[in-house]
Amino acid sequence: MDFNKIPKQFCENVVVAHSQEYFAMIMSVGETAAAYALTPPHLKRLMQSLGHQIEEYEKKFGEIDAKWTPGIESPLQSKDIIPGGE
Repeated sequence: MDFNKIPKQFCENVVVAHSQEYFAMIMSVGETAAAYALTPPHLKRLMQSLGHQIEEYEKKFGEIDAKWTPGIESPLQSKDIIPGGE
């Protein structure tokens, strides 16, 4: 697969919620969104991969000025995710 030929969209928001069995990750672009379910080990490997990519980026371009502020209530809550998509 040639990743350069895949259409790219700017992701405006990512929301993650979890149950004991899986993590749900929802990525929104404008008025549309895509939801993904990942096993806990899969999500952890994704986080490791993202961390590696950020480290490599910052080696080349300098530190990214970003701050994560937990506790900000998202418009989508995990209680809104209905198991089985019912």
